[in-house]
Amino acid sequence: MNRGTHVRTGADRLSEGFSHPWLMDARIGLMTNPTGITAGFVSTVEVCAGLSDAKLTALYACEHGLDGELQAGVRFGDTVHPRLGIPVFSLYGEHKKPTPTMLSGVDTVLFDIQDIGVRYYTYASTLIHMIEACAEAGKRMLVLDRPNPLGGSVVEGGMLNAGYESLVGAWRVPVRTGLTIGELALLVNSEMEVPCELEVIAMDGWQRSMEFTDCQLPWMLPSPNMPTLDTVKVYAGTCLFEGTNISEGRGTTRPFEWIGAPWMDGEQLAARFRSHGQKGVHVHPVYMSPTFSKHAGELCGGVRIFVTDSREFRAVETGLVLLHELASLYPDHFRFLEPPQPGSRYFMDLLTGGKEVREGIHDRGELYRLIEVWNAQAKEWRERRKPFLLYP
Repeated sequence: MNRGTHVRTGADRLSEGFSHPWLMDARIGLMTNPTGITAGFVSTVEVCAGLSDAKLTALYACEHGLDGELQAGVRFGDTVHPRLGIPVFSLYGEHKKPTPTMLSGVDTVLFDIQDIGVRYYTYASTLIHMIEACAEAGKRMLVLDRPNPLGGSVVEGGMLNAGYESLVGAWRVPVRTGLTIGELALLVNSEMEVPCELEVIAMDGWQRSMEFTDCQLPWMLPSPNMPTLDTVKVYAGTCLFEGTNISEGRGTTRPFEWIGAPWMDGEQLAARFRSHGQKGVHVHPVYMSPTFSKHAGELCGGVRIFVTDSREFRAVETGLVLLHELASLYPDHFRFLEPPQPGSRYFMDLLTGGKEVREGIHDRGELYRLIEVWNAQAKEWRERRKPFLLYP
């Protein structure tokens, strides 16, 4: 453990006077949200507005909005910042990728958002779209790096397959990347046919073995249903239930830490889960009644996931095992959500990067074959990511 180590993020370094040639006499745009804060609780918007050698001319907002106030899936339009009087361009409305007009008034784009190291989380996809747009428009990008709250050592498959790209998976990376957002940006940019000019303002003091609590940094929830670090630990597995008719805990006080449905027997599921011998995790029966989203107002049986050893715990594998048991226990009730329109993908397929989970999760043998394949993909990923690791 590294308790007592104070990590300085890219935003901290910028606020302390770090200078970069791409900021000198430059018009800058900033993509951020409430997680863009310094260790001293100053927003990156304020840091950038106060730079003496650059002028903040635009802000870019991704899912949940610039102020983090919007629930998942809520679209919004462009606005004007009420105090600074500069445009706030929406990248979660009519456009998911910045248009040339959105970038016309800037020379350099800065990115400062706390990511969680999981492919499904849309901030990483919005970053990738910004990289593409900057390459096309001839703009530069600076990524202000932040810790991966899951650490940088453990990675988990499976890999996104071609043809399944979406906002919950925009690049061929595994579910749990083991990268900081800056390292991910470097890797993706290097693999693009036309890369942009991109650099990372790296952290001081971060090591791959660190958990977020080791960093002495404030934890600001990255989205309304990601309130705590306990939520972050399980999200890579329980987010899979967004593609099913089972509640992933939205509308409860334990989003993603609890899953349930009116027809679910939590004690039975917990017992079946224990038979798989998953390490570092305990699944406990708990009843809840979501106040919104799936099964709102209904009493639901379910289970809460407790991480007992974060070094041993494998969130993705846990999610697959739970999916398998629910599909097996409740064939008359369990459903994958249907595609929104003919010809479109199942949401489960977009989350998992292919159709293998949806088509094979009912079979125990296929479950373990899939886990074996995904573990092999994680091993290959470790080699692929090596040139882009910035920290020991």
